[in-house]
Amino acid sequence: MTFTGKTVFITGGSRGIGKAIGLKLASLGANIVIAAKTTEPHPKLEGTIFSAAEELEKAGGKVLAVKCDIREESEVVNAINLAIEKFGGIDILINNASAINLSSVSMLPLKQYDLMQDINTRGTYLVSRHCIPHLRKSANPHIITLSPPLSLDKKWFSHFAPYTISKFGMSMLTMGMSEELRKDGIAVNSLWPRTTIATAAVMNILGGEELIKKSRKPEIVADAAALILAKNSRDFTGNFCMDDEILAEAGITDLAHYSVTPGGALMNDIFL
Repeated sequence: MTFTGKTVFITGGSRGIGKAIGLKLASLGANIVIAAKTTEPHPKLEGTIFSAAEELEKAGGKVLAVKCDIREESEVVNAINLAIEKFGGIDILINNASAINLSSVSMLPLKQYDLMQDINTRGTYLVSRHCIPHLRKSANPHIITLSPPLSLDKKWFSHFAPYTISKFGMSMLTMGMSEELRKDGIAVNSLWPRTTIATAAVMNILGGEELIKKSRKPEIVADAAALILAKNSRDFTGNFCMDDEILAEAGITDLAHYSVTPGGALMNDIFL
């Protein structure tokens, strides 16, 4: 696998899964655009766009770090323009940025509802829309959105419907764009982890250290993403991919090294 000369635009790429995907693709020769909000250190959040850029450059990639709030169209357009100016095009879009709050309808403040809808569904739409004209010019263009397989099972709506709506909205965009862009040869797929992934959201919002111990490292999602992106974009589109299934298809079935706690119990991610 090589991504030499390919340019990858990653939203929320300063930490967690987004950064892990960036590191993987940078190690395989890609140019990486980190489009994220964090420019100053935060006590509860790892790194900034600049510290992430340093790591990616050490991994072997050329990197552009751009402050970008994907809720703001002007910032999205600016980030994409800077990417085109520096690297000459965009071959891959990773819709990774996401907000999470697992409160019920009766408990969730409107401000938090709006935040999830604006970042998750609306942000995915906005960034995709402005990247599409550039992706059309690529030889093997891909969009990967970090969102789950769709399901109308009531259990995903009964306790945290607002979050479910925002993530399923991202998945519905995968469905819609994969058909819309099929004629252009642009692959559009969703990718979701089988188990919880050790990220800041798991630590700070969902379960703290105990859940982290039952999680896998972000590298498992990054390795799966690289395998998807190496496929012919005209042959593989409109799929809801699970990280372990993508790895298994490539003959990788020993996943022990991805566990935060070697040999420990794992917790399935939500929507599974």
